[in-house]
Amino acid sequence: MEKREFARRRKRLVGMLEKNAIVIQPTSPHRARNRDILYPYRPDSDFYYLTGFPEPEAVAVIIPGRPQGEYILFCRERNPEAEAWDGARAGLEGAREQYGADDAFPIDDLDDILPGLMENRELIYYTMGRNAEFDQRLLRWVNAVRTRGRAGVSAPDSFVALSHQVHEMRLYKSRSEVKVMRDAGRISVAAHKNAMAICQPGMREYQLEAELMRTFMHHGARACAYPSIVGAGANACVLHHIQNDGVIGENDLVLIDAGCELDCYASDITRTFPAGGRFTTAQREAYEVVLEAQAAAIAKVRPGNHWNDPHEAAVRVLVKGLIEIGVLKGTAARALKSGSYRKFYMHRTGHWLGMDVHDVGYYKVGDEWRLLEPGMALTVEPGLYFTPGTRGLAKKWWGIGIRIEDDVVVTKDGCDVLTDALPKDPDTIESMVGSGRVH
Repeated sequence: MEKREFARRRKRLVGMLEKNAIVIQPTSPHRARNRDILYPYRPDSDFYYLTGFPEPEAVAVIIPGRPQGEYILFCRERNPEAEAWDGARAGLEGAREQYGADDAFPIDDLDDILPGLMENRELIYYTMGRNAEFDQRLLRWVNAVRTRGRAGVSAPDSFVALSHQVHEMRLYKSRSEVKVMRDAGRISVAAHKNAMAICQPGMREYQLEAELMRTFMHHGARACAYPSIVGAGANACVLHHIQNDGVIGENDLVLIDAGCELDCYASDITRTFPAGGRFTTAQREAYEVVLEAQAAAIAKVRPGNHWNDPHEAAVRVLVKGLIEIGVLKGTAARALKSGSYRKFYMHRTGHWLGMDVHDVGYYKVGDEWRLLEPGMALTVEPGLYFTPGTRGLAKKWWGIGIRIEDDVVVTKDGCDVLTDALPKDPDTIESMVGSGRVH
């Protein structure tokens, strides 16, 4: 994403702030996996959204009206010895030239410099509670400024959660963001196609997971957006089955919920397919109910509808379908009122999508569901789960778990399904399973 995209975001943020304020946004710490091995680094989403800066040990500071420049970046200095081990750093010069900082200081000087930048500012925009160690440092800086009161220096006397402003901004995706999300979706579509194509009964779930990761990396996405779910048979009825160690049976359905992360933006796709290449009668009946429910939900993703409209549409179709295939008894109105369908559909039909797979943004404003507006991105993912042993459930349904999920962006006159290139028609899916790697 271009440098000017991040500059536009910072400019917009400044326009939302109270006057005489200071913004402080640290990135994520680099965490140890074990002993001297670190987890692969991923910057804090809010920090990266405002800066585009990918390195650890960095703090962004925004001071509206500062004569020497409003945007300050504290980061690591260049260090040839350290860079010989861990790779190049941007350094202070790179922070300015590559990442658009008006001013840059060494991260090791943060304790010395930041308190002075806070002087005579009335409030601090900072989100408490996400990094306890940094919270304590910030309070120490405020107290240090307060000790200078007799010298005519005032300290900030209030905190405002920065997340409120930034998360509202993140909820509406720009054209550049949608492009990255579309690219992430394209890579994830290829990964799902290949997982279907190489699937054979007798494989382990983790072998399909390995194909997903291979395809992600082959196309330039170096990370999963979340732990991949590969569930065969009864494992598909476990919503967050990430052990992925089961053996895939001839008559199993395989549910794969997986997406790559590209440039810190997530994709999130689910498809369900028969391991042996043919749906059983019961599997196809249930699958077609979920497919119809997803189509009904996607049709409700348009400006002016509220957040819950797609979910309500999906539930109505699921309940009607469950009655038609004999899983539920009685009328749809009774099933909706009693919630009896929740034994088989226990989650929502989607969530916001963006830099985080379960992205930020309020679902309600006050007591009302939020209205959908152009630029909002979400998933649409109805499902049915028939856990073996469920009381009153005929055995022919046991072990059938189905979810169909796509990534959708609200447009001015409807929506754009970013991941629509991945087939979900049951006949097409049957033709793909076991056909051999395609990308």
